[in-house]
Amino acid sequence: MRVLVTGAAGSIGQVLTVGLVDRGHEVVGFDRVPAPDGTDIPWHTGDCADADAVAAVFAAESLDGVVHLAGVPDEQSLPDSFVSHVVTTAALLDAMVEHEVRRFVYAGSNHAVGRTPRPADGELVTIDHRPRPDTFYGVGKVAAEAVMSLYVDRYGIDAVSCRIGSFQPEPQTVRQLSTWLSHDDCVRMVEAALTTPAPGYAVLYGISANTRAWWDLAPGRELGYEPQDDAETFSSRIASRPEDEVEASYVGGPFVTEEFFRPALDRS
Repeated sequence: MRVLVTGAAGSIGQVLTVGLVDRGHEVVGFDRVPAPDGTDIPWHTGDCADADAVAAVFAAESLDGVVHLAGVPDEQSLPDSFVSHVVTTAALLDAMVEHEVRRFVYAGSNHAVGRTPRPADGELVTIDHRPRPDTFYGVGKVAAEAVMSLYVDRYGIDAVSCRIGSFQPEPQTVRQLSTWLSHDDCVRMVEAALTTPAPGYAVLYGISANTRAWWDLAPGRELGYEPQDDAETFSSRIASRPEDEVEASYVGGPFVTEEFFRPALDRS
């Protein structure tokens, strides 16, 4: 497949562009910053929130799919979060409809359901749990998924939201022993989302095959995502902390705490 990766200069983007190329895909990068040194793929510099900039990329490239990673990964005001996550998604989907590109893979987030409490032992958080964002960042991810669903119903495209957990080279906290997504599994996950036949609108939880996982991996497996790594490999390196209990009580971990409380609108 020839795939546009937005946010290609970011931490996930740099791993994913290399990983997809290694698996035989053609990758086109798109980011607000120039290509990192050593990048050897076609590259476009622009903002995904700028519909004209997005349209120019689609006019210049013949694409089979889009992987949308671009977006500010931190908490912002509500309007800024909507621009970062919802407006960018809509601009890409509009261009896909115009150019008949059929597959959209989104870097969703566990923070779309971050306020969901940890279930009783043995139970899992499933994709059927209602949206329950923990931040305006999470609200933006929920709204982006809603726009995706609308475009699937209106135009018959296929769109998969990968609700990513903790993307790190290795887990750093006790919570991440449950929520970790390894670099290699991230590539496996996105490739599955790109290539699975006719998913329509689908959601999966983007974590590795962690022994302590309590988010349901079955929806990803149904789409062909078979994670291979396990955070438990690193458990002996992780020291306990006083905040571990709170972080392990909700999907969103520390994002549910008062540290992230703020007004919806910036007033200055």
